[in-house]
Amino acid sequence: MTDPVTPVSGATSSVLTTAAAPLPEAGWSKLSNRMLVRVSGPGTDKFLQGQFSQHLDEVVAGYSPRAAAATPKGRAYCLTRLVRDGADIVMDLDTALAESTLAHLRKYLMLFRGTSADLIADGCIFGLLGDSDAQKLAGEAVSDLKRPGDSLALDHGFLIRVEPTAEGLPRFEFWQTDDSTTGLDTRDERSLTDWQASEIAAGIAALTEQTKEAFVPQMLNWQHVGGVHFKKGCYTGQEIIARMHFLGQLKKSLYRFRLETTVPPEPGKSILAGERSVGSVVNSVALQNGTCELLAVVRHDAADDELTVDGLDGRMLVQLPLPYAVPEREKSPQTDT
Repeated sequence: MTDPVTPVSGATSSVLTTAAAPLPEAGWSKLSNRMLVRVSGPGTDKFLQGQFSQHLDEVVAGYSPRAAAATPKGRAYCLTRLVRDGADIVMDLDTALAESTLAHLRKYLMLFRGTSADLIADGCIFGLLGDSDAQKLAGEAVSDLKRPGDSLALDHGFLIRVEPTAEGLPRFEFWQTDDSTTGLDTRDERSLTDWQASEIAAGIAALTEQTKEAFVPQMLNWQHVGGVHFKKGCYTGQEIIARMHFLGQLKKSLYRFRLETTVPPEPGKSILAGERSVGSVVNSVALQNGTCELLAVVRHDAADDELTVDGLDGRMLVQLPLPYAVPEREKSPQTDT
C-alpha cells in the first residue's frame, strides 16, 4: 500500500510522506532541508564568537556543539552546530532560511578582512537512525562517540552523535563535505520525514520563516542540548539570554505533544488553554498511524491544562516525554515573559 502524501509543517519540500510509526530502528535519510557553510579566514573564531551562543574555544576536534545566533533582543534567528575543520568552522543552515541568515551574518563579517562564509557546493548532511550505519562509516571508532556532540573526522566529512529520541533510539549525523560516495546502502534509505519525526522525538527544535526571531534560545531548550554557553563573553543578544538564565526568568519552554489529526499544524499556530493563548507550535509532522507529533513553546504554568491548537477545537494535546530534563519548569515563577 502506498503511504499517504502529507505536507510536513515547516518543511522545504512540497511533497513528503508521513513518518513511520514507530520510527525505523535503522536506516538513513538525506537531509535536503539543511546545507553546509564553511567559515574560513583569519577572523573565523572572533567573528563567530561575537555572533553565536557557543564558546569557540570549546569547538574542537572531537567535539562539535550546537549554537544559536540571535538578534540584539535575544531572539534566535539561526539554530546550528559548529564543527572544527582545521582552522575553519563548518556549520549547518536551514535551506529555506540560509539566504537571509547569511545576508544577516555578512553584515558583521565585513568587519573581518579576509574571512568568508560560503556554502559548500558539494556538501550534504545525512541523518542516521540507529547504530548500524554509523558503524559502517566509522568502524570501531564509533565507540568513541559517547555523548551528543562528540564527533569524528572521517575521510570525506564528519560523523557526529546527536541526541537520541525519548524512546531511546540512537541517532547520528554524517556531514559530507565533498562529492564522494558515502557507501550507505540505498536499500536502507528512509524519508526526510522520518528524520524530522526523530528530531521532534529528540526534542530538537528547528526554526522556520514563521518562527525565526520569535523565541529566546532557552525557550527552545537550546541550553539543554548544549547550544548555549552562559560563561562566554559578549555576543549579539547575550545580555537578554544571560539575564533570563541567571535571574531565573524563563517562564516558557519547549514541550513535545501528540495530536489526533492527519494534518500537522503550521509553525506559529497558537496553543490555547480555553480561549487563552499560552504558546505556539514550533514544528510538527504527520505519522502513518493517523496522528501527528509536534514541538511547541508553552507557558510552564499552563502546560498541564487541557490544551488545543487554534483551529483544531476539541482535539486535545497529549504531552509526550523528552530525552532530557528541563529543570526550569519546576522553579518557574507564575508570571508572564
